[in-house]
Amino acid sequence: MTFVTLTFFILPIIFTRCADGTGFFESNLKGDFKVMREKMVEIQIKGRGVKDPRVLSALLKVERHRFVPKKYLNSAYLDQPLPIGEGQTISQPYIVALMTELLELKGNEKVLEIGTGSGYQAAILAELAKEVYTIEIIESLALRAKNRLLELGYQNIRVKAGDGYLGWPEAAPFDAIIITAAPDHIPKPLIEQLKEGGRMVVPVGSYTQELKKIVKRSGKIETTDIISVIFVPMTGEGVKQKK
Repeated sequence: MTFVTLTFFILPIIFTRCADGTGFFESNLKGDFKVMREKMVEIQIKGRGVKDPRVLSALLKVERHRFVPKKYLNSAYLDQPLPIGEGQTISQPYIVALMTELLELKGNEKVLEIGTGSGYQAAILAELAKEVYTIEIIESLALRAKNRLLELGYQNIRVKAGDGYLGWPEAAPFDAIIITAAPDHIPKPLIEQLKEGGRMVVPVGSYTQELKKIVKRSGKIETTDIISVIFVPMTGEGVKQKK
């Protein structure tokens, strides 16, 4: 990937984690959303190499416009992140699809997400896994996401406000972990909570980061660099103290 490609596709795309979605209303665009979603998957997702049919089906099913503020409804299926309050954005659809595909979900997994944001990524995961546990450090966003996901009928997602760096030890181990904010190192508590043979997808670094896929084998981690990205930094006491 060249620097120009990085600038065009990634820099404006991955300041990721959140949406407020409050005030969503049924507009006269409702009939067009399905068409927009189909074009999004065909051009932005399949067109960039995401192939897992289950991931593609989830992206077609989950209505991204329900996770953005009403003033951005017209832009809900564009190839870009969108502001959603609290200094956060909802992620670019391609990055959501890519990170999800890297988890290699088959349907029976228990998945941990760090950085709930709007709940969009959690909804995608819930279509593909048995159980989803998701943590959001900003309490107002956690509450909004929880209510939104319940309204949309998701029964296999548990949401809590807390420091994602520390994970969810009571529910561990997890078959897969996805992190949608960037620590400057791989969090040890999350490695410990990853099941043997489990997969983790995480952006690691300071200003710029590398998206990494991690597989845990015999208690050790195997790491593969995927692409260069820029995510919002992970916050909280855990990441500061490198516990």
